[in-house]
Amino acid sequence: MKITEETRISELLQQDERAGEVLAASGLHCIGCLIGGEETLAEAAAEHGMDPVLLIRKLNLYLNQEL
Repeated sequence: MKITEETRISELLQQDERAGEVLAASGLHCIGCLIGGEETLAEAAAEHGMDPVLLIRKLNLYLNQEL
């Protein structure tokens, strides 16, 4: 799964529950928020003063590593 700035948090979590670990560790605790789930990663990062590119890199690295 390739994650982009336009990926919605709800879609991401449906594809891979492990994404919640990365989001929470990065300071995005919106996984349980009703509004947060419909935000894109870019929107959520902007609201929390984060660099969306860095967040997306973390997610792609973590979720696409071989287990």
